[in-house]
Amino acid sequence: MNTMKHSIPTIVSQLRTHFNIGLTRSLAYRQQQLSGLMRFITECEDKIIQALHTDLRKPPAEVIIAETGLVAAELKFTQKNLANWMAPKRVRTPLIAQPGKSFLYREPLGVVLIIAPWNYPINLTLLPLIGALAAGNTVVLKPSEIAPATSALLATHLPNYIDPDCLTIVEGGVAETTALLNETFDHIFYTGNGTVGRIVMSAAAKHLTPVTLELGGKSPCIVDENTNLEVAAQRIVWGKFSNAGQTCTAPDYVLAHTAIHDALITKMQKFLKEFYGELPQLCADYGRIINANHYQRLINLLENSGDIVVGGKGDPTDCYLAPTILRNVPSDAPIMRDEIFGPILPIIRVNNMDAAIAFINARPKPLSLYIFTNARATYEQMIAATSSGAVCVNFPLLQASVPDLPFGGVGTSGMGAYHGHQSFQTFTHIKSVLIKPTWFNPSLFFPPYSSKFIRLIRWLMFK
Repeated sequence: MNTMKHSIPTIVSQLRTHFNIGLTRSLAYRQQQLSGLMRFITECEDKIIQALHTDLRKPPAEVIIAETGLVAAELKFTQKNLANWMAPKRVRTPLIAQPGKSFLYREPLGVVLIIAPWNYPINLTLLPLIGALAAGNTVVLKPSEIAPATSALLATHLPNYIDPDCLTIVEGGVAETTALLNETFDHIFYTGNGTVGRIVMSAAAKHLTPVTLELGGKSPCIVDENTNLEVAAQRIVWGKFSNAGQTCTAPDYVLAHTAIHDALITKMQKFLKEFYGELPQLCADYGRIINANHYQRLINLLENSGDIVVGGKGDPTDCYLAPTILRNVPSDAPIMRDEIFGPILPIIRVNNMDAAIAFINARPKPLSLYIFTNARATYEQMIAATSSGAVCVNFPLLQASVPDLPFGGVGTSGMGAYHGHQSFQTFTHIKSVLIKPTWFNPSLFFPPYSSKFIRLIRWLMFK
């Protein structure tokens, strides 16, 4: 629903009332909402494809692979496991608390706010929503105004599939987001850039609200001399230029061993032509930059950022930027300062894997790290010697498709994680419960303490 700022406090208040009366607590209710979400992505598939084409010129195959398909897989996984996740878990009770039984209960947090990005406006909006609904929360969902067709689609159709008493969609821009951040939530989940992430965290701190921040960063891709170059080039080109490079986990730059540096670039040029043809602008499988501002930002990054091997040309009227590969990129070039978030890939020569590790560790911790090598010792060294949200060996992006792998950053690339069971955990609180009977109540437990009691406690606690 399209919501004016002045009604936002009322929206949050109503959702809190619905949560407090226990509307969302039962397994049956949660499963009903998840089933509704599944019906939405299946029954509205054509509308979703059209909206994403309007916003990003995203091809249908990419919609199914990276948007609706991942949402469907996450829904099936969650529905299958939800009853088990909700069940209290018994844990060991130490001797000092015996007789007694100890349990962990998972309880919903309350009213949560999800602020979604524009680059995967179905996937990155609905995946956290799955976790919030499965956990039994009520939700304010804020789609990105930068993807207006998808935002309107969600606001118009999603309330037909999910109970409006547990979900409200707030459309709008900075003013609406600011108004939302003035409210008290029980959790805020934000996906986007670090600049806005700091604003979100600062606003949340005023209410002591916990946050999950999915922020991105410059994800490196290392190509060792001991690898299948044909496979590496093909997979890197796919991972980088899908969605016109507007992917938070896309390889941001490549560190190529000097022995294979030139050959890798040649093979990548070959696959660019195979994927998108001589004129990618005419290719139905190649997307567009989201808007004119981001297009100009990318054009500006190309200045003083190395030599263009291929691409570098664009059409501002179409928000089209050709797939671009750079070489001879200085480490302090403009393109190496911030996340590129577009179809530009710098290739940097390194003499060995130690040099690659030093290059990575001299920069902020990335969301993802990719290493192409056939040597187990090499990728194990890279995993141990660097810090990143995730690592994927010999294939970019696919780590995000595994429900049992939590998705999240570290340091400036984010805090907290989600996907699969981790989504449920993110949106719940672990309540510790100890249950003791009354039939056993030894008097030595209470003052005045005897020497016998002290000896007993020492034995219980130290042995």
